[in-house]
Amino acid sequence: MSGQSQRLTVVPTVTMLGVMKARLVGATRGHALLKKKSDALTVQFRQILKKIVSTKESMGDVMKTSSFALTEAKYVAGENIKHIVRENVQTAALKVRSRQENIAGVKLPKFEYFMDGETKNDLTGLARGGQQVQACRAAYVKAIELLVELATLQTSFLTLDEAIKTTNRRVNALENVVKPRLENTIMYIKGELDELEREDFFRLKKIQGYKRREVERQREASKAYAEEKLAEDMSLQRGISINAAHNMLSQAMHKDEDIIF
Repeated sequence: MSGQSQRLTVVPTVTMLGVMKARLVGATRGHALLKKKSDALTVQFRQILKKIVSTKESMGDVMKTSSFALTEAKYVAGENIKHIVRENVQTAALKVRSRQENIAGVKLPKFEYFMDGETKNDLTGLARGGQQVQACRAAYVKAIELLVELATLQTSFLTLDEAIKTTNRRVNALENVVKPRLENTIMYIKGELDELEREDFFRLKKIQGYKRREVERQREASKAYAEEKLAEDMSLQRGISINAAHNMLSQAMHKDEDIIF
């Protein structure tokens, strides 16, 4: 039962054997392509993992620098500096957009920031602390840049992880289920075709034997008919009975060839 469950239920014919061989070739090629895809995704996955580790390490230093720059700006310009900044800003000057990258058939999202318009807070802190406010702004722009890059890496990391799992499941299914099942089916069809060929050979041998016996029977019948015809002619010519003619023919046929008359 276990052997039968590892093969497909098909009719063992030459046409089906060709179909199974074609499917096995396709499964082999698909397995090789998916294996290469899995390797390529794994390489990209490891590269992204290294970038995530390095980005997170640098993220700590950047956020620490940004927080320290904000503290300096508040100390020099006063606590009301945040209200002044909010009043001068109407729309966000720093925006994020997304696009997709295709890696081995997997679409990975990629985020990037861009400046939209001019900043309205160039005169913020003109009375005092202007330099610290601009330094704080530059520090936080750098932090946003790293955050956007980290978001890209994290999203790509999760997408690649799911794609690698799916690809590996397909590779394992082809390697451990589909290909063995097709190979067992091909072996089953070949065995059945060989058995049919042996049966045909045996049938032909039986038919040839029957034909040979039929020819022998017809030859014996022809010989008996010829003897019967000869006996009738002899009985008519010599005026003897048919049995006597048969006896004379039998004696003539069984006469010892070594006796010379």
